Formats: sequence, structure tokens, C-alpha cells
Amino acid sequence: MDKPTRILIIGACGQIGTDLVVELRKIYGTTNVVASDIAEPKATLLDGPFENLNIMDSDRLYEIVKKYEITEIYHLAAILSAKGEQNPKMAWDINMTSLLSILDIAKEESIKVYWPSSIAVFGPNTPMDNTPQDTVMQPNTVYGISKLAGEMWCQYYHEKYGVDVRSIRYPGLISHGSLPGGGTTDYAVDIFYKAIEGNEYDCFLSEDTYLPMMYMSDAVRATIELMRAPAEKIKVRTSYNLAGMSFSPKEIYEEIKKHYPEFKIKYSPDFRQAIADSWPSSIDDSVAKEHWGWNEKFDLAAMTDDMLYQLKKKIKITV
Repeated sequence: MDKPTRILIIGACGQIGTDLVVELRKIYGTTNVVASDIAEPKATLLDGPFENLNIMDSDRLYEIVKKYEITEIYHLAAILSAKGEQNPKMAWDINMTSLLSILDIAKEESIKVYWPSSIAVFGPNTPMDNTPQDTVMQPNTVYGISKLAGEMWCQYYHEKYGVDVRSIRYPGLISHGSLPGGGTTDYAVDIFYKAIEGNEYDCFLSEDTYLPMMYMSDAVRATIELMRAPAEKIKVRTSYNLAGMSFSPKEIYEEIKKHYPEFKIKYSPDFRQAIADSWPSSIDDSVAKEHWGWNEKFDLAAMTDDMLYQLKKKIKITV
């Protein structure tokens, strides 16, 4: 008899985790989805179990896994690209040590694992347009290096020990549910707040910097669909390319201006420009579509409409 699905989400207070907890609790029941984070929980996470967890504490992790009889772990805690460049060794230690701890526990306890990768695994020598699933990968940021190494560890644990580990290479993610957490694509969230608040936006990337992006609802849906797909359909055990849309700061600005004609922007590229320049401008996700039926729903216009609608409701309360 199969065990009931009991999920642990690590990094639940982050940009992805905030929305993912809500959706998984709708599917599996509130008590069967345990949120955890080193940070204090948001109110939306407290309708179900929450555990304080420093992911570097492997004993505490194992204690939580046994306490709740966990069958699936979504490991979302990481130091992202921009913050990683400010403290490379810390980013490497946290990103890699935590993954290996989880893979070891998964091996021992037969736990299914979700671990997100990123377009940061590519690099300046990768084909920038329509970047294929299998290609040259020579990242030049500590975040990208850790994600590429993590992909190989995931594949190794699957092939060597049979761990059912699954992964997506996220593009830049845009969410109204939580503030961004130190990534190079954060501008595409910040710009909406500035428009609604009536402030000029000072963009840290140049106006014509194209990057792959995805609306958070699509990213959460893709994550859940990947984890619920039959194992025989998951033929990539490093990480799947995933795409939603590609746009530049100038293009998202012009889309927002349709709603806020007085909105203004200026461009002041900083150290994040070099990171963005090393990443693809568009992604080929045909392998994910073929293997497990992925298909995006939001384009730039639909995403802008929904972001502005959701944030206006939120800012009325908080501003």
C-alpha cells in the first residue's frame, strides 16, 4: 500500500515557495504540506504546519522528515545570482551542501525530490537565441556554477541510487505574491511597484537586454505538473529547459505605460548587467513539452494585466 503524499517545502517564505505552498495545500490538503524556512513565516503559510529550518542543519532536516513522514521534498532555498556574487563562498556552501544533504536523506528514505535549476547554468559561450536543452554550459557566476554542479549531482543520485529527483531550469520569475530575493531579473517585479506608486523607475539593466521570463503562476503550475508526471515520462534527470516569454526592460516598460501613461524610466546598468549578458535571450523548451506536456499560458500582455490588478489590491492595504 502506497504512503499518502506528505510534502516538505524548504525555503517556503521565498518567491516561489510562497505561491507553491498555497497550491500544493489545495491539492494534497493543508496538513499534508509542511512549510519550512529560516525566516519568520508569512500569514499565508500559517494555515498549516510550519517548521523553522536552517537548511545547513542536516540533523534538524532529518528530524522534520521523520516527524511528518515526508514522501516528497521541494528544495527551494538558495543564494541567488546577484547576492551570490557578493559572497561567492557562502553561496557555494549553502547551495551545494544543502542539496547533497537532501539527496542523501532522499536516498535513505525513498523520498521524491524537486530541486530548481536556472538559466544561470548557461554562460557567454552558450547559443543565446532559442537555447537548446543540451548545449555548451560554461557559467561564469557562482550561482550558475552551483546550479550546474547541482544538476550533475541530481543525475548522479538518480542513476547511482535510484533517487526520483526532478528539476526545471527556471527563467526569470515574476510574482505579485512576494518581493524578489536578490536575482538579476528582479527588475521585472520592481518596475510594477514603481509604476503603481507613481515613481520613476531606475532600471539596473540596459533597455535592450532580452531575458527569458515566466509569470509565477505558470512556474508553479509547471513545477507541480513535473512532480505529478509518471516517472517514465521524466527522461531528463539533470534539469528541463522551461520558457514562457522573452522581453527587454524597454518592452515591459512600454506595456506598463499602456496602463500608466505618465510612468517614466531611466537606465543605470550596474554589476548585474554583466550577469544578464551571460545568460540566454530566449529558451527552447520543446523537450519539456514533448516529455511531460508543458505549455505556458501567460504572455507579456496577459502577465502585465494580472500583475497590475493583483498589486493594486495589495498596495491599497500595505502602502
